[in-house]
Amino acid sequence: MASLKDLRNRIASVKATQKITKAMQMVAAAKLRKAQEAAVAARPYAERMEKVLANIGASVAGSESAPALIAGTGKDDVHLLVVFTAERGLAGAFNASIVRKARMDARRLVGEGKTVKLFLVGKKGNDMMRREFEKEIVDRTDFRGVRQFAFSDALGVADKLLKMFDEGVFDVATIYYSRFESVITQVPVAQRVIPVDLGDVEEADTSLHYEYEPDEETILADLLPRNLAVQIFRALLENGASEQGARMTAMDNATRNAGEMIDKLSLSYNRQRQAQITTELIEIISGAESL
Repeated sequence: MASLKDLRNRIASVKATQKITKAMQMVAAAKLRKAQEAAVAARPYAERMEKVLANIGASVAGSESAPALIAGTGKDDVHLLVVFTAERGLAGAFNASIVRKARMDARRLVGEGKTVKLFLVGKKGNDMMRREFEKEIVDRTDFRGVRQFAFSDALGVADKLLKMFDEGVFDVATIYYSRFESVITQVPVAQRVIPVDLGDVEEADTSLHYEYEPDEETILADLLPRNLAVQIFRALLENGASEQGARMTAMDNATRNAGEMIDKLSLSYNRQRQAQITTELIEIISGAESL
């Protein structure tokens, strides 16, 4: 059984931890508001960009003049998984859920005889993925010290992907990130970005005829690289909001658990102290009677 001194030390230690988790919860709550506003504001533009590409891409898809970012390489043998995670932990299952989804897809692709390569954005993703897929990692980057993501950050990642695609490093690229739903809900998402997923082409209104100036190929030459950067920027912003929401929830749970542990330790301390006092009183009374 722990001594009274040990119990006092444990109570003091847990109280100190509780103060830290409470402070981290408040910091995450303060950061969450800005991160959530940025993520929500970026969604309409990114979604509209996808619809515009779907309409323009419908007119060139399948033709010999289709850009490589739409037509692809004609193969799907080599898959590049671009995994976006945070730079820090203490955010519940935020990082693990993204990595789990990417790892499951990687195993499935390997089982189908495909070649898998990894581009890891974020320190935690690199730490977790390299345990199983260290040889498959072809590039990694992080944003240590970045407080607020800017479009230039997404451009840097997009430029790397475009260069790798031009060099024939991969056939298909998919980004993995966490879409922010609420403070307690973040949904891991896998989105194919190269070649561009024109899934909305079938839903597009083909009864309308558009005349483009300049021609479709010229528009797509500028729009496709920009779309890649926009989708990566959205992934960064969604991840930023999801990370703060997950951290806020995790630190709130940690604070509550610390409070429950303090109550249990305090109860044990009081019971043991009471037992010690009772024992001392019995010894004093027994000594007085013996005299």
